[in-house]
Amino acid sequence: MAEKSYLEHLNSLRNALLRSLGAIALIFFILIFFRNEIFLIFANPLTEILPANSSMIATGVVSPFFTPLRLTFYVATFVAIPYLLFELWNFIAPGLYKEERIGFFGVLFSSIILFLLGICFAFFVIFPIIFSFFVQASPSEVLVMTDINEYIDFVVRILFVFGFAFEVPIVLMLMIWSGVTNAQQLSSARPYVIIGCFVVGMFLTPPDIFSQTLLALPVWLLYEVGLLASRFFISK
Repeated sequence: MAEKSYLEHLNSLRNALLRSLGAIALIFFILIFFRNEIFLIFANPLTEILPANSSMIATGVVSPFFTPLRLTFYVATFVAIPYLLFELWNFIAPGLYKEERIGFFGVLFSSIILFLLGICFAFFVIFPIIFSFFVQASPSEVLVMTDINEYIDFVVRILFVFGFAFEVPIVLMLMIWSGVTNAQQLSSARPYVIIGCFVVGMFLTPPDIFSQTLLALPVWLLYEVGLLASRFFISK
């Protein structure tokens, strides 16, 4: 009986994965007809501040076709995230008690909101600042012409870095709730956390102190938010 139950769980997990992949594929094939428009939206933070005689370029033969296509796949995966989390909820919820379901649903919902906030913060706040800084800091004799493939790699990496960085409050609350640590220990470790934020920013952002600071400061503030939230919610 236990073996049958185990196999049933594996079968449910397989079906959930197949449905998730199918959802990503469906969204991708719908968005593929708008791949160039999607690329222009993501290129806008840079193109709108480039000098009049500059533009983005494609150094690879196939880059003009495959770069927007690759970006469209990333967007399709991102759009499918709510459905992917819904499948995760359907798989895990039957094994949880009522109180655990409420807590797990709250974690999922909060994670989505914070991830979206991180991406929006990067796209609408960080990108205009750092792109303007890089363009203005370039020598007057240098004509800024960014390769589209490298640009998309940079943009997607920064978006995901900020998206996951904004999950810090959720991680702290889960650590405290599970008993791994407590709010007092995390508060006493604040100086090390601040240094760690800048070290992480050094590895995850472009090699300049300006970009590192733009990541480190929000992560530190979210760390403080996580501590405050944990003291309230965990006690409840």
